[in-house]
Amino acid sequence: MRCTSCKQGDLQGSFIEQQFRAHTCDHCGGNWILIEDYVTWKERHPQYTFTSVTVDDVVEENQRAMFCPMTGGIMRKLRITKDSTHRLDYSASVGGVWLDKGEWELLKSAGLAGSLNAILTEQWQSKIREQKAEDTFAQLYLAKFGEDDYEKIKNLREWLIHHPRKSDLRSYLLADDPYSAKK
Repeated sequence: MRCTSCKQGDLQGSFIEQQFRAHTCDHCGGNWILIEDYVTWKERHPQYTFTSVTVDDVVEENQRAMFCPMTGGIMRKLRITKDSTHRLDYSASVGGVWLDKGEWELLKSAGLAGSLNAILTEQWQSKIREQKAEDTFAQLYLAKFGEDDYEKIKNLREWLIHHPRKSDLRSYLLADDPYSAKK
């Protein structure tokens, strides 16, 4: 198979950390992993944990569309975490993941090497989208209210949500004049 990233190298049979099967580009060092191989290995080695590393080199994110080296179809770009700019290229049709050189180390440094198959799920990706939306709203509220008022209103809201008489308290707060019998 030809490398889907650099298009110059060939994918050679290899192993990630001498643990599970992969195909590594002999030119750019990227890795093609079939999730089936990864999951099978994980099932046989449930106690294994990957040693965390510190990523010194910046891992370059490939922004262009990647094509599956097996089918030629366009792969989806999936987020690793809400804060990471790196995305994994995933071919759902064959269950394969392309890891650019250094991305495995990035997964290890984030403590996610043992969760590679989970990252590819809709649940994981949905959770990341929810977290990003929460962050966006938090930034909007912070800009709108200011730091002090935003912190106060968050605390008030949290207290109100858990209060047993929250509906009465909300009515009081929303009334133009809570001491008047007029509507």
